[in-house]
This record gives sequence, C-alpha cells and structure tokens, in this order.
Amino acid sequence: MIIVMKSNVSKEEISKILKEVKKLGFKSHLSKGEEKTIVGLVGNGRAVSPDHFRPFSGVEDVFRVSKPFKLASREFKPDKSIIRVNGVSVGGEDIIIMAGPCAVESREQILETALKVKEAGATILRGGAFKPRSSPYSFQGMKEKGLEILAEAKEKTGLSIVTEVIAPEQVPLVGEVADILQIGTRNMQNYALLEAVGKYNKPVLLKRGMMATLEEFLMAAEYILSNGNSNIILCERGIRTFETYTRNTLDLAAVPLLKELSHLPVCVDPSHATGSRSLITPVSKAAVAAGVDALLVEVHPHPEKALSDGAQSLNPEEFCKFMEELRPVAEAVKRGI
Repeated sequence: MIIVMKSNVSKEEISKILKEVKKLGFKSHLSKGEEKTIVGLVGNGRAVSPDHFRPFSGVEDVFRVSKPFKLASREFKPDKSIIRVNGVSVGGEDIIIMAGPCAVESREQILETALKVKEAGATILRGGAFKPRSSPYSFQGMKEKGLEILAEAKEKTGLSIVTEVIAPEQVPLVGEVADILQIGTRNMQNYALLEAVGKYNKPVLLKRGMMATLEEFLMAAEYILSNGNSNIILCERGIRTFETYTRNTLDLAAVPLLKELSHLPVCVDPSHATGSRSLITPVSKAAVAAGVDALLVEVHPHPEKALSDGAQSLNPEEFCKFMEELRPVAEAVKRGI
C-alpha cells in the first residue's frame, strides 16, 4: 500500500503515519521525491483498508500497489533513483563506465588495468576476487588476496571498486573493500545473500539471472529493498536462449522496460551478454541509445592469457577506442560519459 502525503506535510504528520504503520505490524518505507513524500507499507500477511489512513492529517491519497514488486516500482517512487558512489552518480546525466578484468589474477594485472581504464574515462574498477564458476576445476579467484589487490588499486588510482560477493557471511569482508557489492547471475535468487546485502550499507549491483523473467528480477531487488537497502543498480547481462553464436542473448528491450517499471538505475554488461569482444562496442552503443545508466565492460591487459573470459575482454587499446566510439552516441541522446 502507498500513502501519498500532501506537498506541505509536516514532520509531525509523517511521524504519526509511521507510528500507526508500526502499530499495525507493517514495515514502513519513506520516499521523499521532488514534489511528493510517499510512505510505503510492506505487508505482514494482514489486510488493511486504504480508508484506515485517509482521515490522518497530511494524507493526500492512499492506494494499493498493483505490482508484486512494491518498493522497486514506479508507483512507490515516481522519481528515478540516483545511486551515489564516491562522487559518481549512477542514474544521473552521465553514463557510468565500470571496467576491468573478469577476475583478479595478479597485482600487476590489476594495477595496469586500473591505470589504463581510468585514463580512458572509466570511473569504477571491476574485478572478481571470488569467482563462482560453472566448473569446479576452473579458476575460482584469489579470494582474500584478491581483495587486498583491489584495495591497493583503489588507493593508487582513486577508482571505486565493484566486486562480487557469493555468500552471506562474506558480505562484511567484501564490503571493507568494495564500494559496490555485486550479486552475480547465479545468486540472483540466493535469498539469504539478498537479505544480507539488504542489511548492509553499500550499493548493490544486482545481475539478472540467466533464466529469470523481469518480474523475478525485480522481486529479487525487492528482497534487498525490503531489508532496508535502497541503493540498487539493476544489471541486464543477457539471458539463456537457443542461440549459440553468442554466449547469452541480450534483452535490450529490458533497459527501457525496467526504467518504465522501476525507479532503479539500469546497467548493461555487454561482455557476458555476447561473449565476444567484437560485439561489445556495437551492443554498448545500442544500450546507450536505449537509455542505459551504466556499462560493465571486461578489460584485460592481455586477454589471450586471461584465466577467465579472455574471449570477451577488450585490451586497453581496444577499450580506449570503445570509449571514443561511445561518446558521440551518448551525446546524441543528450547524455555524457
């Protein structure tokens, strides 16, 4: 249920509503937009009539949210959310570029990549310290040592860090280094992990499950939101279909549709979506034209030697060219990079 407050509502009137929501056994979520203040009720299994709240002073309207994803919906928050990460705004005027290797392999590899992608215009460094892989025999990442290397790269370059967390008990450990906690496609419906990052005060990059519908995707975001963390970036990274020429099938329509359904910013991962470095630039241009807020791009100093995902990684020179080709497209849709 959504309680829309009047534009001139006082703090005391809002406080009375919040106390009443708590008294009824519901959780309340306060959203202050440019024009309206909204109180969202998250249910406890009980029913309450909208008429219960209408007599309260300061209340303009009360209605039920039609979507199953309540807090992620545009009904709850009509204004778009902007996620701020160390001075960088995801969901604002500029398209944010997150770039780096699939996995942390060595100190030299990360430092070289970090310096190169920053020089080309990226503001966030990606790199996996913990790597959940399809095969137990594949490289699983450098784990804690990888986090130490990412922390050093952050200190030396000033780049923010996005890296994956794969278990609830890892959240505080990874959160000491990461500025954005990534939930990978395999963990989109790991509800214990979603609840853990929901209770942790760091932005979350939530990747769509490889076989998830958009409603399932937004319901996964709802788990994080309902636990108190509203700083979520939705990441479309391709879904599994019958096509074999690409690693996955990029659902490009998901970009404008997610922005229509939800107030959360949207990112695209062209590397995992295609599995091919030759497709990264054209797919990214299309994503920018479709309204994406961020891109997550794999960059490796020597892709041919990469321990994971070398075929879908750009080298630093290719990344520079990628950025050059992307800027005119962004300008055409009145965005910056």
